[in-house]
Amino acid sequence: FASYYGDHMVLQKKPSGAVVWGHGELGARVTVTLSGAGGLIVMEKTAQVKGPSATWTTVLDPMDRGGPYALMAEQGLENVTLRDIYFGDVWLCSGQSNMAMTVLQVANASQELAAAARYPYVRVFAAAPARSDVELEDLERIDLPWSIPTAENLGHGNFTYFSAVCWLLGRSLYEVLGSPIGLVEVAWGGTPIEAWSSQQALQACGLPEDMGREGRQSSLWHCACFNLKPALCFAPPLNQALSSSTSPHQHLSGPQTPSVLWNAMIHPLLNMTLRGVAWYQGEANAFLHTDQYNCTFPALIADWRRAFHAGSAGQTEPLLPFGFVQLSTYHRRSADDSFARLRWHQTADLGVVPNARMPSTFMAVAMDLGDEHSPYGSIHPRDKQNVAHRLLLGARAVAYGDKDLVFQGPYPTRAILEVTRGLLNVTYSQELICRQRDAQAFEVCCSSQASPCQWLPAPVVAVGSRTVTLALSGCRTLVLGLRYAWAEWPCEYQACPLYNPQGLPAPPFL
Repeated sequence: FASYYGDHMVLQKKPSGAVVWGHGELGARVTVTLSGAGGLIVMEKTAQVKGPSATWTTVLDPMDRGGPYALMAEQGLENVTLRDIYFGDVWLCSGQSNMAMTVLQVANASQELAAAARYPYVRVFAAAPARSDVELEDLERIDLPWSIPTAENLGHGNFTYFSAVCWLLGRSLYEVLGSPIGLVEVAWGGTPIEAWSSQQALQACGLPEDMGREGRQSSLWHCACFNLKPALCFAPPLNQALSSSTSPHQHLSGPQTPSVLWNAMIHPLLNMTLRGVAWYQGEANAFLHTDQYNCTFPALIADWRRAFHAGSAGQTEPLLPFGFVQLSTYHRRSADDSFARLRWHQTADLGVVPNARMPSTFMAVAMDLGDEHSPYGSIHPRDKQNVAHRLLLGARAVAYGDKDLVFQGPYPTRAILEVTRGLLNVTYSQELICRQRDAQAFEVCCSSQASPCQWLPAPVVAVGSRTVTLALSGCRTLVLGLRYAWAEWPCEYQACPLYNPQGLPAPPFL
């Protein structure tokens, strides 16, 4: 078998068929047998070992949730048997350091670790960090083989294994669905989206085909965009920041060369049948190619979907549900707006998901979960429970079709200007709960020209059931734009101005 098969694993249940693959002697015939209790054979499949990689692949018949099963692969007189296998839902968790934070590092860590033993049917697996200049067929190393969760393997160390966000999401999915859950973590701190993207995905954003290799200077085209206008791309000088040598910023500490993590950590997994993806990445791109993210992120999602669908012989659905965490906070009083721009670009500049550019996606807003005193740096908030809960709501609604579930916060649907009274009435999509009336979260573009824009605070003077009334007293000219929570640290802990009755914050908008 491929090196990351093992006892205790979870394979994707019906309606999809789980893909099983491995290595063998070129031309040999491999028999794969799935057996249940008492050795009763449930199914038998055959596959031929093909070149040039001397691999075999077979698709199991769709299976109901449950187990345990044994899976045996035979080639001639040789055989390998894997035991304690369950069928359920398999989720891939990827990203940078906020995804890599272990359960040991989060709020209430001791209670969370002590609870691990109550979830023996949530199985965990973690690939080791690796990079490659070429697409690999197999993982180079594994940090955590398929395992039953324990306090030790959920809290192995700082930023090692196992991912807190991934675990908390998977545990919650198990509680809701009652089905075994398999969690596969592939994460590396300080890495930009370009490293996780295939060359095909990067080319879709107008990036050069040959963008350099590890340790060399390489050139990425910078794309600048304003609002919903098409990106304007221009080729800059060679950009040293893309090499994996010493980074000018501590939060670009991982490999930055395009495609090296796709090659080594994602490509080897493409045969897997998946139920969904959870993604927590973007901090690195707040310091590198920020205004490309409105293309590179949707392109990565579309490309991963295409690749996993093809790699699994069509078993992973074409619109694989893809959830992500919107950036939290970093510096409390920073004048820089790169975090705000990146949050906006995470939605393809449309503010909410799913949307036309990002179908079958869901987002956990995290800008109200800032943690200034986190021992791992303020860029690493410890409240991953709320993050996982908001991801869970999105997964239930988008991936599992719970139509009646409210899974996102209120979003503005229209704004009406009362010129004579100097007021702006903003109507929202949901009922509003105002937690912080005096915050200067709303700003208006008060200028006679769109660029450069003069942004002025627009104080909240009234909050209705679904409306917010803003005062424009400081604006003596045209109001050309409106934005909300457009800051690196826009609100206090769980105290943004606007929430819905379910406690979900209104996302930022421009």
